[in-house]
Amino acid sequence: MAKARNSYICQACGAVAPRWQGKCESCGAWNTIIEETAAAAAVPVAQRSSRKGRSILLESLAGKGEEAPRTPAGIAEFDRVTGGGFVRGSVLLLGGDPGIGKSTLLIEVAAKLAQQGKRVVYVSGEEAVAQVRMRAERLALSKAPVELAAETNVEDIIATLGEGPAPSLVVIDSIQTMWTETVDSAPGTVTQVRGSAQALLRFAKKTGATIVLVGHVTKDGQIAGPRVVEHMVDAVLSFEGEGSQQFRILRALKNRFGPTDEIGVFEMTGRGLSEVENPSALFLSDRDLGSPGTAVFAGIEGTRPLLVEIQALVAPTALGTPRRAVVGADGSRLSMILAVLEARCGVRLSGHDVYLNVAGGLRIAEPAADLAIAAALVSSLSGSSLPQDAVYFGEVSLTGAVRAVPQGAARLKEALKLGFSRAVVPESGKAERVEGISMTTVAALDRLVADIAARSPKGLRAAAGRGEDG
Repeated sequence: MAKARNSYICQACGAVAPRWQGKCESCGAWNTIIEETAAAAAVPVAQRSSRKGRSILLESLAGKGEEAPRTPAGIAEFDRVTGGGFVRGSVLLLGGDPGIGKSTLLIEVAAKLAQQGKRVVYVSGEEAVAQVRMRAERLALSKAPVELAAETNVEDIIATLGEGPAPSLVVIDSIQTMWTETVDSAPGTVTQVRGSAQALLRFAKKTGATIVLVGHVTKDGQIAGPRVVEHMVDAVLSFEGEGSQQFRILRALKNRFGPTDEIGVFEMTGRGLSEVENPSALFLSDRDLGSPGTAVFAGIEGTRPLLVEIQALVAPTALGTPRRAVVGADGSRLSMILAVLEARCGVRLSGHDVYLNVAGGLRIAEPAADLAIAAALVSSLSGSSLPQDAVYFGEVSLTGAVRAVPQGAARLKEALKLGFSRAVVPESGKAERVEGISMTTVAALDRLVADIAARSPKGLRAAAGRGEDG
């Protein structure tokens, strides 16, 4: 007879511990180890039934590779992120903060696909069917032939999906609420999430249906549950945005059938999510013209050039340790730029608080934003406004040199399209010229600092000196 055995599993990384402990030794997370019960087989190995393996078909590398067939969802921004649409038999994991609009996005995708004559099933483990219908009515999609269900048992869901023709799309909202009878633990635990995902993955590969799993996220923005689920699925999508902003960013973190780091931009309205065809114009619509501390960065997100405003505020402080606050950018990158400005350019910021913000709720991690960040910081410190028709991009090294970044021509073309006529770029990237834009090249960061300080009404050294005296 099977004997009950307790296991202690970390809910963050899935590591198994011999006993309960406050800190996971594998990932270092605190208070994530939970006791789970599993049935241990007490039958001797010799008495276990053995199954003979069957031969599998072996193929050569010289075979003709066929492109994976895709089914466009009918929403251009969503299809851009997925690489052109849904691939048959693929499994996608969609994560995002609570209330960000994951269910709204998937309802719209499901309705668009169902209106094309495809069979679409929406299974909710968190809401009743009536609640899903209310959302569809608010979005004016109640007439779309989407099949609804409120269920959490994976075996019942798979049995229902097996009736009739194979569905083209199945939405599971969310994977943390699902449970399978093959696992003896509570829903939401590592074992249940992994077991449920495996069962749904097998169904997708067997029938060719596309399955979208909705995943909860932790307070630091990571998808909750074991990271092994992210390795099992074919694509991991993140739905990002600030609650106070109407912009929403759909980002591909992993995609086996398309580009990664591709983004789609949506705007949350009273009638749901609407696509943004020109994100650069939207992010720059409320730009503060002529204000010190603002610079326009010409970046690349995936394959799309994108212009965004970088805002910086440098203010004297009376505290022993100055504050460093960052929204939408990497805090470690800001610390490096501040160190380079002080060590290589003579800009003394040790007596100032520094606040950095990326306007519009967008998050950037591209090193090409270094030059725009440095320009905004020096502009705020000196009180000198940067040219309104100029864009900045370039990577700053620890030696103070400004290094070239890829796809410079695409960045310049996007800037020209939005009415910018000047660009401050690395000297090594001056070969990528675009007619209509005058380029100012900088080989080192101290050149940019000198140019901004020359236009300052109060002088850069005087501004830094007042901060030290305060």
